[in-house]
Amino acid sequence: MSARDLKGSGLTDRLSAAADAKAALLAKLKPKPTVTDPLFDQRREMRDAELQAARAARAQEKATNVQAKADAHAAVQAGVAAAEEAALAEKRGARKERKQLSKAEAQAKRDARYAARKGKGKKK
Repeated sequence: MSARDLKGSGLTDRLSAAADAKAALLAKLKPKPTVTDPLFDQRREMRDAELQAARAARAQEKATNVQAKADAHAAVQAGVAAAEEAALAEKRGARKERKQLSKAEAQAKRDARYAARKGKGKKK
């Protein structure tokens, strides 16, 4: 309706036109009924399955990384233990060698004393 049409009309016509305009504005603001997707549940299940697969893959990767770190740590510990064992064996070997030398020196001294005693006895 244009402004000219309203000049000649009565109060009730104007009131009804205003009410109609107000109802049209309210109808625009009313929420529209939603259209539900028939495949919504299937898509949600597929997303959930993909999410579970991704979580499982990440958990497996994390477990693999943790195991690799544990293996590397164990290898380092084994290397340290082997180095300590080698150092200890070297110390033991050196001590045995010193003992044998001192034993040989003691034996030589004894033999020298014995020979000295025997030598004294022959001169008499």
